Amino acid sequence: MRSADTLIAWSSLLRDEPVSLQAPLWRSIAVFRFASLAYAAVLLAIRPGDYRYWGWAWVVIGAMTVWTVESTVAYATPARRTRLLLGTDLLVAVLALLSTALLQTTQARHLGAMPVTATWLAGPALAWAVVGGARAGAVAAVLIGTCVVLLRNYHQPLASGNQSTALNGPIILLMAGMLVGYISTLMTRAEQALQRATEIEAASRERERLARRIHDSVLQVLAMVQRRGTEAGGEAAEIGRLAGEQEAALRALVTGDGPASPLLGQRDLAALLTREASALVSVITPADPVLLNERAVTETAAAVRAAIDNVRRHCGPAAKAWVLVDDEGAAVSVTIRDDGPGIPDGRLAEAAAEGRLGVSHAISGRIRDLGGAADISSSPGAGTEVRLRVPRARQPV
Repeated sequence: MRSADTLIAWSSLLRDEPVSLQAPLWRSIAVFRFASLAYAAVLLAIRPGDYRYWGWAWVVIGAMTVWTVESTVAYATPARRTRLLLGTDLLVAVLALLSTALLQTTQARHLGAMPVTATWLAGPALAWAVVGGARAGAVAAVLIGTCVVLLRNYHQPLASGNQSTALNGPIILLMAGMLVGYISTLMTRAEQALQRATEIEAASRERERLARRIHDSVLQVLAMVQRRGTEAGGEAAEIGRLAGEQEAALRALVTGDGPASPLLGQRDLAALLTREASALVSVITPADPVLLNERAVTETAAAVRAAIDNVRRHCGPAAKAWVLVDDEGAAVSVTIRDDGPGIPDGRLAEAAAEGRLGVSHAISGRIRDLGGAADISSSPGAGTEVRLRVPRARQPV
């Protein structure tokens, strides 16, 4: 049975709403802002003796209240979490903090009394951390912490009196900003992974729906046309070949995996090569996806297509080809075999000398650029075999 969070996530997907894993962080920051605002008001009410201008301190509390409401509403909308809002939030907090130098008595400040803002000043640092990560949270915390230290030591050296605890608050704020920023970054990555998994799940369900809608009779008819056309020969054979290609493509569509993989930045080479299957080209792949980075998949698939084109061009329209994909763990190998007449000895060197670079560049060059190797073996009357080996780059931890 699914958990409540999973049900909420799926219900939002059904409503076509993006899943935001950062929403709990913003709600927590909103709660913190209002709670710390109430704490600042309580301190001001019970300690009027710490202030020279107690009434004006309440004006600052009122301004803090207005900004708390406005900023909470603004941060609730992702599109409004702009640099302007973040900068204004930080400026308001700094101004409210520095107003303590005018409103509070000098003795109260030097004894370590809470400023007018109390813990409310941490709100902007937390907001910066959620939006920009640990680095942004640290920058905001350092700016606010510097103002706190300057306020505590206004007209008094840092090392005098009871100033040994002057850095405690700023350091705690710095640690909190970096921690919240790190958590926010992790949530952003998890949200992206969840979105990607949702897209893959949706594609899989659509494929299943298509498989249910397309009855096997369609595939059977195409197979029958291919068989009858081949038996009849002539122009009917060409129609049969086209029907066979459409059957293979349709079967790959309703049963094969999509070209995208659940891992960010990777694709399934096997699924992409399956599209090359036809009546004359057989593609054999592992049951599991063969994952490589985007560039490796694109270049390897292009090299395979070039090899298949060579079969069609040099071995005749009736030549068959077989593509075998093998996942070796540290590398992926692709073998293309055909039943053509083979390549005469020295023909590849002659072609390269004549400027025909189909094999040397379109096939070998692509794989070589990926750090792999391409090996071509052939003999007259025995067909040709092209072996491609592509190393799998180590994924970052």
